[in-house]
Amino acid sequence: ASFAAEHCKSTPVAMGIPQKTTRTKTRRRLRDLDQIAEDLKSPKHLQEHKGMKAAEDLPGLGQFYCIECAKWFESEHSMVTHRKGSTHKRRVKALKEEPYTQREAEAAIGQRSPDNGPRLAAKENTRDMEVEMENSGLLEEDALAT
Repeated sequence: ASFAAEHCKSTPVAMGIPQKTTRTKTRRRLRDLDQIAEDLKSPKHLQEHKGMKAAEDLPGLGQFYCIECAKWFESEHSMVTHRKGSTHKRRVKALKEEPYTQREAEAAIGQRSPDNGPRLAAKENTRDMEVEMENSGLLEEDALAT
């Protein structure tokens, strides 16, 4: 039996090399775009996130943090270098788009009609009022009077 097969019985093995476990992948996972957008809007939300980790455990004792990328840095120089890089610029560009709302998600799967703005809503309201008037007989009285 190979070392990988004996050593890592609980993890999947491909061609004799142990694969990364879910725990490792979860540990390295960054914050989602909607969470970062909330951090940018609300300083309180950002402080809650920063307060979850002890400063002693963070790189640079938690002094250098890139909000857009949700990443800690050892020094100011490494953070400045990061901000000039393409990964940071890509993340900033992605954050410029508004995050999806629950209403948009429901409309995408067909549970709710899309919100097309105030013009469409106003048209629907006038149609609803006409239907109500027809049902109550008010439109017929108006037609007879003219």
